Amino acid sequence: MGRWRSFSTVTLVLVLAFSALAGTPGTPRFRTSAGSLAAPEVRHVAEPDARPVDVDRPRSHVVFSGLQSPERHRLRVLSYNIHHGEGVDGKLDLARIASVIRSVEPDIVALQEVDQKVARTQGVDQPEELARLTKMQVVFGGNIALQGGAYGNAVLSRLPIQRHANQKLPCMDNGEQRGVLELQVELPGNSQPLRVLATHLDHRRSDQERMASAKMIHELTVKQTDLPALLIGDLNDTPESNVLSEFGKLWIRANEKPLSTIPVTKPTRQIDFILFRPKERWIVTETKVLDEAIASDHRPILAVFELLPRPPNEG
Repeated sequence: MGRWRSFSTVTLVLVLAFSALAGTPGTPRFRTSAGSLAAPEVRHVAEPDARPVDVDRPRSHVVFSGLQSPERHRLRVLSYNIHHGEGVDGKLDLARIASVIRSVEPDIVALQEVDQKVARTQGVDQPEELARLTKMQVVFGGNIALQGGAYGNAVLSRLPIQRHANQKLPCMDNGEQRGVLELQVELPGNSQPLRVLATHLDHRRSDQERMASAKMIHELTVKQTDLPALLIGDLNDTPESNVLSEFGKLWIRANEKPLSTIPVTKPTRQIDFILFRPKERWIVTETKVLDEAIASDHRPILAVFELLPRPPNEG
């Protein structure tokens, strides 16, 4: 019995010695200068500077850029003729307009028939008030002096606005002066900005002035063709018209099939549009007319896009 106990003790000592020499399975060991064993030093390698480039994705699916190629940008774009904030119920209510805008969480909103410090709308600076209510940036392009203020187009943007300018469009036969508001906005993680043109064309039956305006907008368009661009607004003509055919020479409509925006109570015609260029940079994922029939005399139209990265050979 004593001999068996001695044998067991020797066996145990040998096992322990072997384990010390072998080390823990899966943990490499290295000799120090003194000949003892030590675990390797663990060094944390800093990752490249990374930042989210698609904030519209769920948190668990955010794609980060660093040394990766640029990602697609998801953009929600709205066009809305707000009738200076007066609804079909006769109530002047900018908060109601802002609520409609906020309901679809747009990145860019082109607004038509906007008053700035005009007596009929109680002297309110409507562009600034809508910017405050929606928590967006704003630029305004006044085209007509009216009752102590100005009347025209505005653009709200959730993206930083780099620059903007308002261009007067051709005015014929004592019509209302119209304009196109042009701006560039910054895209996150992208050195190339987005170009936005927002307008409201003549409403009269003859399309003479609208055609002249379309051709002038073409002239502005071709001056800078290297940027992705949107043309948004109330074009006061229908998809099958000569005016939309003219715009179709350089621009693509977000919706291929008509989406009626007027009359607001029971729409039968589309005169409000969102267009884009160049074709190969954009994917349209959704278009719809909002189901809102009181806040204005037009229904707003929404388009959701994915803007693709610039091809490498264009960089």
